Amino acid sequence: MGGAERNARKKKQQSQAQAARAVAAARGTNADRNRMVIGAVVIVVLAAAVIGGVLISNSRSDSQASGSIPAKTVNVNYPVQRQDAVVVAGKDSAKVTVDVYEDFICPGCGAFEKNNADNIEKQLEAGTLKVRYNMLPMLNRMSSPPGYSQRAANAGLCAADASKFPQYHASLYAARPEEGSSGYTADQLVQLGKDLGITDSKFESCVRGNTYDPITTKHLEDTTGNPKLQQESGGQKGFFTPTVVSGDAIQDTSDPQWLDNLIKKAN
Repeated sequence: MGGAERNARKKKQQSQAQAARAVAAARGTNADRNRMVIGAVVIVVLAAAVIGGVLISNSRSDSQASGSIPAKTVNVNYPVQRQDAVVVAGKDSAKVTVDVYEDFICPGCGAFEKNNADNIEKQLEAGTLKVRYNMLPMLNRMSSPPGYSQRAANAGLCAADASKFPQYHASLYAARPEEGSSGYTADQLVQLGKDLGITDSKFESCVRGNTYDPITTKHLEDTTGNPKLQQESGGQKGFFTPTVVSGDAIQDTSDPQWLDNLIKKAN
């Protein structure tokens, strides 16, 4: 093998290693949160990695996104309303307000929901907490074919219009599809709404018509471009999901007491 061939092979191996490291950073290096990073450099490298087959080898079976989505029951005794691309849950008199930035296919978001949903629900019921749910179509590339994040974010807003957001939100996270799967189809997302008791035909039209794609896309752009939401993780700086903010402070949700501490501090 000539020197030129060896140099070419070495450069190729270095490029592949860099791509793999970038993909690992985008998927998150914090085991507790599995946060997702977005940034111009990462997006470019991630796209190249997909083309090169780095992510394809990690694709999961679509079987986890087949069939109907089990409907979850949530008792809601607090106001819930959509405000553009954000769903606001809780009483205006609540002393603590948090913004939750999430994506329905994000593994870290699924873990956050599993670890915190019960306490969040308890505080919402008690009137001590207001939650602003920011559902972002951030990880569209992580489904195959791409697009589930957008479908799910849109469907969540459609469910909010039909007064079923808490139930819909809980159901999608309880049966979160794996990255690399196709995610849920419009048919499945519509059927979930029906199983939760939504009878208004506007819901189905909203889901199938991708009514809120423009505002969720704009909200994603505004959020990822907000310097106050930028964080460091795994040597990368960018915006991650899940991110939880109270006031101007990003919360460390790896601390099991983060929410209780916020409530205590406010009282």
